Amino acid sequence: MDYHQDSVQVCVEARDGTVLANRRCGNELGEIVAVAERCGEVVSAAIESCTGAADLADELVNRAGWSVDLAHPGFVSRMKQNPDKTDFTDAHLLADLERVGYLPKVWLAPKEVRELRLVVRYRQQRVDERRNIKLRVSALLRDQRVRAEGMSAWTKAWKQWVVTADQLSVEGRWVIEHQLEELAEVVKKIAEVEAHLKAMTADDRLVQALQKEKGIGPVTAWTLRAEIGQFGRFRTGKQLSRYCGLSPRNASSGARQADAGLIRAGNPLLRATLMEAGHRLMRQDPRWVKFAGNLLQRGKPKCVVVAAVANRWVRWLFHQMQPSRLAA
Repeated sequence: MDYHQDSVQVCVEARDGTVLANRRCGNELGEIVAVAERCGEVVSAAIESCTGAADLADELVNRAGWSVDLAHPGFVSRMKQNPDKTDFTDAHLLADLERVGYLPKVWLAPKEVRELRLVVRYRQQRVDERRNIKLRVSALLRDQRVRAEGMSAWTKAWKQWVVTADQLSVEGRWVIEHQLEELAEVVKKIAEVEAHLKAMTADDRLVQALQKEKGIGPVTAWTLRAEIGQFGRFRTGKQLSRYCGLSPRNASSGARQADAGLIRAGNPLLRATLMEAGHRLMRQDPRWVKFAGNLLQRGKPKCVVVAAVANRWVRWLFHQMQPSRLAA
């Protein structure tokens, strides 16, 4: 199935590869099921992972009783033999890959995980807004050469001082007052979202277990739960680390053995959260303080050391968060 917001191209193949149908229908469960089941019993189905595809796949699994796989769009596009792109050929390719068992799959997260992702990512959008407001205020102060001597930025006292600073122009003061009002509203919204997340995950055993680990607070636990979902879906800790974008990327050729930094994959929010956790672990956990110290003594840059700590910690965490351990 090649998914679009208003329509879905459905290609049905027999076990021997014969195309039984390849037609466009509305983005409605009933129409899709009717097109496919008119050709016989549906053994398995594939749909390219994109916005809205997970909800449709969930409906097909729970309401139609199908076995549905989500396809990785990047890998599927590189497996095409034909440079032309049409919905007809895309649906045919997905059906062919599913039939022969070569479909590059991604995980179909359960409904509760997708809902948690929605709220966690909304929180991050609000946090980004807070950062952008602060950057705009700082830029305006630099532009008008306003400095606060002996005062930490963004404290309550600093906010009271900045709107009365003599060096500010009339319009500069007006802009900063409005920016600070907007900042207060955003901070209030972030607090509301975090209270909602706390209520959502009050009975989540994985979130509770994550928060028991040293250096892991509620925000990190919510992000790991939302973006990783279930630790048990990975075979090894190394596989989990690669999913998080923390593994070095191999750049070897012949006798030359090298790496090219971290792999260019993974969710940016998840990787950033784990990097922040790596910084905390280097300061708070004796095991990782020692590990980081050894790397620093060998001349490794601090950014490399932080990534190494995060990488090793995630691989260790994989074993701690297995369902069998959580159930014990």
